[in-house]
Amino acid sequence: RFKSSTVKECIHAILKEKLANVQYIPEEMPQLTKSLSETIKDRLKEEGFDRYKMVVQVVIGEQRGEGVNMAARCFWDADTDSYAHDVFMNVSTSCFTTGQCKATCFCT
Repeated sequence: RFKSSTVKECIHAILKEKLANVQYIPEEMPQLTKSLSETIKDRLKEEGFDRYKMVVQVVIGEQRGEGVNMAARCFWDADTDSYAHDVFMNVSTSCFTTGQCKATCFCT
């Protein structure tokens, strides 16, 4: 079964490890978000969620006093599918990051 709390802890640990001292440089963020998404997805596969199709999304932005709203829509089965997310704020380098994982079960 998909455990949102386990996935959230995994996402948080990766974001904290990889972004602890990262400076927000707009030109470098596309590659960093791709790398973080792949790292999270690979780590979750190691956790044994074999029956789930994972969609991992990472958004990195600069903290400049503005707010951010994010939304997602998808079709899924509320009994078997789930999601987890975490927000990492890097106060010392003015960077915020949101990591999300949506999991759809391949049930037979």
